[in-house]
Amino acid sequence: MAASTAVIGPPEGRPPSDLRQRRRVRSSGSLGDRLFRSGARTSGLLVLAIMTSVGLFLLLRGYQALSAVGPLKFITTQAWDPDIHNFGIAAVLLGSVFIAIVAIVVAVPLALGTALFITEIARGWLQRTLISLVDLMAAVPSVVYGLWGLFFLQNNVVGLAKWISTWLGWIPIFTVTGADPSNPLASDSVYTASTFVAGLTVALMVAPIACSIMREVFAQAPIGEREGAYALGATRWGMISTVVLAFGRGGIIGGTMLGLGRALGETIAVYMIISPVFTIQPHLLQAGANSVSALIALRYGDSDAFGLSALMAAGLALFVLTLIVNFTASIVVSRSRSGAQSEV
Repeated sequence: MAASTAVIGPPEGRPPSDLRQRRRVRSSGSLGDRLFRSGARTSGLLVLAIMTSVGLFLLLRGYQALSAVGPLKFITTQAWDPDIHNFGIAAVLLGSVFIAIVAIVVAVPLALGTALFITEIARGWLQRTLISLVDLMAAVPSVVYGLWGLFFLQNNVVGLAKWISTWLGWIPIFTVTGADPSNPLASDSVYTASTFVAGLTVALMVAPIACSIMREVFAQAPIGEREGAYALGATRWGMISTVVLAFGRGGIIGGTMLGLGRALGETIAVYMIISPVFTIQPHLLQAGANSVSALIALRYGDSDAFGLSALMAAGLALFVLTLIVNFTASIVVSRSRSGAQSEV
């Protein structure tokens, strides 16, 4: 039988300063505990080893291209012509960021409202149905979302894009070059295959992930604090704003950041919708966009050895950016109050 943990205090007569120095007798734990601890440690180290190997693989495969143009030029160049050593990720990396920002701006309010409705309002069969539907949305393949965005969403969102560009076109990001809102016969092609359409499609892919995280965090809000808020006369919204949202702030930020990491790396759906351009395209509603993942999917099949090295370098940049986003999310969640117990 394993020895129990005991704390042996200082003998009588010992100065009070020695109270801080207590000798602890720790139990060695059962066989099951030791196996579990070893398995968990091995799993953690294995994940770190896999991530490190992925980063080293991309670095080694992309070193030829990086050394040919230099890291600074690789980051600041917009064109993509590896055959003449004139290539970089300035346009595609910013394109990935623009698409991800549009997706997050749309997905986070949708995910937050859905999570609050599921945890605070819906009950019984409605709650179970909504949870199943959200989880099912997260399991839908990317190519299905891409087809939906290409053949359904894109044609039905042109009117919204026109309205935004007409009334908010004085804001640079909503300007559409070549558009004439006053001409009813003007072509709609300037509004298709845009960052806006791709971002909306990715938003539907990101929302279930963010919603699931927020829902789990909101459900753990302390019951005592909920009842205390009601006892003090708070309305339902008052309780949600002061208890649930305050408690789940870390989960909201963490879910948003994890969704952002997913949006940055989305490939197939974006590749099917956008019209690739290799210049920085800050106009969200205008046709023409690009992303790192779409670039790799577009150029992988017809690239030579040096071109593949350039694509690996682009993948390395996206890998590093995604790691930064995910690590930031982990830090925020670990420092939040989410999961804490009510104070007695």
